[in-house]
Amino acid sequence: MHCDGLTVGQASARLGVTVRALHHWDEIGLARPSLRTAAGYRLYTTGDLERLHRVVVYRELGLGLDRIGALLDATTTDVAGTLRAQRAHVAARIDRLRRLSAGLDRMIEAQERGPLLSAEEQAAVFGPGWDPDWPSEARRRYGGTTQWQQYAEGAAARGPEEWQAVTEAMAGFERDLGEAMDAGVVPGGPEADRLVDRHREVFAPYFPLTRQMQVCLGRRFETDPGFAAHYDGIRPGLAAWFRRLIDAGARAHGIDPDTATWE
Repeated sequence: MHCDGLTVGQASARLGVTVRALHHWDEIGLARPSLRTAAGYRLYTTGDLERLHRVVVYRELGLGLDRIGALLDATTTDVAGTLRAQRAHVAARIDRLRRLSAGLDRMIEAQERGPLLSAEEQAAVFGPGWDPDWPSEARRRYGGTTQWQQYAEGAAARGPEEWQAVTEAMAGFERDLGEAMDAGVVPGGPEADRLVDRHREVFAPYFPLTRQMQVCLGRRFETDPGFAAHYDGIRPGLAAWFRRLIDAGARAHGIDPDTATWE
């Protein structure tokens, strides 16, 4: 029985790799144990462990097993050139990971506070009536919902210009909504249905809005003092009229506004 060498389990513990990986490297001829015990168990010598250590190092550098085998065995292989190329690859990967880390930081911040804008930027984008405490209050009330997560993910990717475009799209819609009310657009008619569909489109940057969710929002537009004041400030009675448009559009798609739920 040979005493010079380590078993697969001992080599695994020494190198910090799995026994399964050692067996695989043995099977493909990348790093094989040189000795056997009388019972047929393979043992790794000091030289075997040195080769295994190089495999582990090259693998951690991101090289594939085929490339590693070539580096270990081929006398003509330009090791320095191969490692330089791998260094460039690693540097590019580090740059990508740094950008990913920065993006994650923005997403975490957006999850915690909503728009990533200063108080001055928020006032410029959303208007002087904007309450900078609203995102904190919204997170307190809705932070555990899918919609808040969707809103925050969008907020993480937007700067002042993108938020300005979102705000202007909604303002344009609300202006046209008031003009449609003045023109006597009838709930359930083609023009009313186009307005209802457009509302979901301009609202989508906050989070996707289903028809049932839109019905629930329509209720709040009429009954919530803040929403009602906003819409009725555009046109007296606009909040209730807009709700009728939404309800009529929902009925046309088989949704009972009286029983619609947030889904």
